[in-house]
Amino acid sequence: MKNIKKALAVLICLAIVICAFTACASKGGDSGTDAKKLNIVCTVFPEYDWVMQVLGDKAENADVTLLLDNGVDLHNYQPTAQDIIKISSCDLFIYVGGESDGWVDDTLAEAKNQDMAVINLMETLGTLAKEEEIVEGMEAEEEEAEEAEEAEEGPEYDEHVWLSLKNAQLFVSKIAVELGKLDADNKAEYIANSSAYSDKLSALDDEYTAAVEAANYKYVLFGDRFPFRYLVDDYGLSYYAAFIGCSAETEASFETVSFLAGKVDELGLPAVFAIEGTDHSLAETIIGNTSGKNAQLLVLDSMQSTTAQDIANGASYLAIMQQNLEVLKQGIA
Repeated sequence: MKNIKKALAVLICLAIVICAFTACASKGGDSGTDAKKLNIVCTVFPEYDWVMQVLGDKAENADVTLLLDNGVDLHNYQPTAQDIIKISSCDLFIYVGGESDGWVDDTLAEAKNQDMAVINLMETLGTLAKEEEIVEGMEAEEEEAEEAEEAEEGPEYDEHVWLSLKNAQLFVSKIAVELGKLDADNKAEYIANSSAYSDKLSALDDEYTAAVEAANYKYVLFGDRFPFRYLVDDYGLSYYAAFIGCSAETEASFETVSFLAGKVDELGLPAVFAIEGTDHSLAETIIGNTSGKNAQLLVLDSMQSTTAQDIANGASYLAIMQQNLEVLKQGIA
């Protein structure tokens, strides 16, 4: 952990030097064409898509960067010097604010633009942020001794705050407010776009509520990491899972597999869920250890590995959450 922090410190210093040289080289040579554009940097896909929805027809007036655009998820991401340069001079920076974003504080402290607007999703949630929890049958992660010594006192919070349509409405409203401050001429349009989009989020939220109320099963079981805590809590679903949402583990013990397979049998669950990705071997193993061996394997998209190519192909937050609802229905109907 100490080595990682040292490496990040060096990277930030290098980025600052590069940024300074770049600024000097460009001074006086800027035509002013791009100077009026808002420069916005987002760490994860949902933030990026929300910004684009709020910008609406004014999207051409902004340069919007998605940092995690190549399939690397939040928990494994480390900023490059180029990423830090982008953040250092942007007008609006949006990030999740959990433990995985530990690098952000140093980056912002050394940012070239100290007047930039910053949205921390966890801070925006405030008391609505949820602590990580270990439920029955879940494997607890073993912290390395060095990390345990360095860790600050206090709870760790679930970072997957975007997987709640209710949270999303709060975030979209916050984004509209900040964009309105940065671009007062178009403030009314941003607020209107935010309101219209929030209506769509609310309508989908109602669909989730209706689906869960009509469901035969009130449990979901994940043979995988579990980043959907915010979603299941929104609708009163209970869950079992192999790992917490931020876990780096991929292999479960015999006891965990046996427990989860037993729960599938005990509750008569028709499905075992997994998150997006190609390796669903643990979920398949759990199904293989049930008495009937006939539970479906269903995949929910946590949007942790959405790529720039996915966006180019039309991926959107609302569409993915709609598809997740259809998948969820199969597992609880």
